[in-house]
Amino acid sequence: MKNIMNTLFFILPLFFQASKAAIASPACPKCGDLEVPFPLSTNANCGDSRYRVYCHHGVLQFKSSGGFYYNIHSIDPNASKLIISPPQINKGSCSSSDLYLGGLRLDESLPFNISTHNTVMLLNCSDNLVFSPLNCSVNSPCRQFEEKTEEGNGCRNTLCCSYLKDSAMTAHMIRVRVGGCTAYTSVVNFKAGDSIETWNYGIELQWISPN
Repeated sequence: MKNIMNTLFFILPLFFQASKAAIASPACPKCGDLEVPFPLSTNANCGDSRYRVYCHHGVLQFKSSGGFYYNIHSIDPNASKLIISPPQINKGSCSSSDLYLGGLRLDESLPFNISTHNTVMLLNCSDNLVFSPLNCSVNSPCRQFEEKTEEGNGCRNTLCCSYLKDSAMTAHMIRVRVGGCTAYTSVVNFKAGDSIETWNYGIELQWISPN
């Protein structure tokens, strides 16, 4: 009996704290077709302000540390993950629309990071990358992207490389720059041999659950 009382003594305050947090910080309203689950927040009256996302004219967006907005096209609250769309690749220049910011950069003080399920394809790269550990071979999936998609077609006949974003790399950046690679795209849960028509284009971000 004493053990039960001790357990209740510790559990009940946590229950009331969680209930209070849920009441004080409800889930935000839908943005277009997307639910905005807790802890994501679109305004000061819902969610957790550390998990800020933005609803612009019915489109839910994620803002990088440089102020670039990426459209969010899916959210998995059970896995604490969301997928943002890669930036547009500008026609005629093979450059990503976030090139001027150096690509995707996350604020390291916030609870988001880039997951290890992203296969990143770097396009229009300098010849120096041939000597890198990236896959710059003719068998790299970036070759398929260039040859079989309208968006990638403007990057043909340049060097492209791909890599799986793993835990040994920075989890807060996908870098592009003039003199390196000027464009990129990403596929979530890429598997060699998958038809390009089945590729899930996006950049998967994960968040740390609030305390």
